[in-house]
Formats: sequence, C-alpha cells, structure tokens
Amino acid sequence: MGEKSLLFHIGPIWFDGTICIMLAITCLIVFGIVYFCSRNLQLKPKGKQNFLEWIVDFVRGILGDNLPASEIGNFHLLMFTTFLFVFISNQIGLITKIVTPGDTSLWKSPTADPLVTLTLALTMIVLTNFFGAKRFGGKGYLVNTFIRPVAFLAPIKVMEEFTNTLTLGLRLYGNIYAGEVLLTLIAQLAMAKAPFTFVVAVPLEMIWIAFSMFIGAIQAYIFVTLSSVYLAHKIETE
Repeated sequence: MGEKSLLFHIGPIWFDGTICIMLAITCLIVFGIVYFCSRNLQLKPKGKQNFLEWIVDFVRGILGDNLPASEIGNFHLLMFTTFLFVFISNQIGLITKIVTPGDTSLWKSPTADPLVTLTLALTMIVLTNFFGAKRFGGKGYLVNTFIRPVAFLAPIKVMEEFTNTLTLGLRLYGNIYAGEVLLTLIAQLAMAKAPFTFVVAVPLEMIWIAFSMFIGAIQAYIFVTLSSVYLAHKIETE
C-alpha cells in the first residue's frame, strides 16, 4: 500500500512503533472489555455479564469439539484470551485509519503484519508442544507426538510442526491484510474524482468494512479452533 511504519530503535534493535502501539491498544481493549463486563457479577446474569458469558461459552464450545471434557478447564483461559486478542486485533484497523502526510501509518490492525501473526502462530505451536512434554514427559512426548502410530512418519510429523506454524500465521495475515488493502483502494477511489467517485465509493466502503469485520471474526474462530486441534494432538494419546 506504499505506507511506512513508525520505526524506532533501542540500541541496535529496531522496533515497529506502529505495531507496538496497536498491540498495546489491543491489550488495553481486551482488558477493558473483561474488566467492565465482569464487575458486579450476579448469579442471574444480565446485560454486560451475559455478553461476557456468551464469549466464555462460545470458546468452551470450540474446546469441547476438540478436547476431552476433563481438559477444557485447563486450557479455557488461554484460548479465551487468545480469541479475544485475535478478534480485537483483526477489527481494530477496519473502522479507522491514520496515515501522516509522509505516508507513515499510525493506526492499523496488528494482524495485518506477518511478523505479528507468525509470532502468534509460533507461540501457540510452542505452547502445544510444551503442554505435551509436560503431560507425558520428554520421552513420552516424543513417542506420542512423532513416533505413533508408525515411526516412519516421524520426519513428516516434524515437518508438520513448521507447516502448521506457517499456515496458521499466514492464513490470518493474508485475510486481514487483504481486507485493509481493499479498504485503502476504495478510499483512494473516493478521493480520485470527488464528488462523483465519492458517491460510489462510500457504500462500497461500508459494505467491505462489514464483510471484513465478518472475516475477522471468522479468522479469530479458525485460529482458536486450529490451535485447540494442535493442542489435542499433543496432550492425547494417538
């Protein structure tokens, strides 16, 4: 899109300031939603508590489709936090966009950056392997993850860990980045020969924002679903 990020460095290490800001804002929004909706909890929920409990039950349903019932409570908080974080990260850059006259982007979805999505994917894959090793011990983990059901599949299963990381991260990145690119192109169309193109571009922009928000929600669901599938493969015997 021809945009630049706000870069800064600490010593020899460079950081993407735009992504750092957006990740911090996303974390604050997630914390704010949970904090606001969990105040004054009641035995008979209503309003904001109903909303929070609906998300909780939704994530439990995802885990319930892939993990034994006895394991849901052990990993529910991790997946609940992951779902909210990915969902907000997907949506935050759709409603508004801030770009300086020098084409420096100050506001965008964190998940529109491949480093963010691949880091999220790598984190989930590493955690699933860690939980597998914790459950079975080092030798049991290696046998359950790579040797069973037949040993000659071990090289393929090792390669699968890398492909799972790439597909989990790049799928999320591709969908969110493509949505933001098209929104930018429609906005440029609106300004091309205003007011004539503006009349056409505004409804297109609104439609695509709605569609992108739907895609963002679906991608958060897919990310948590696949993460729970990978987790099930590590903590259950083949």
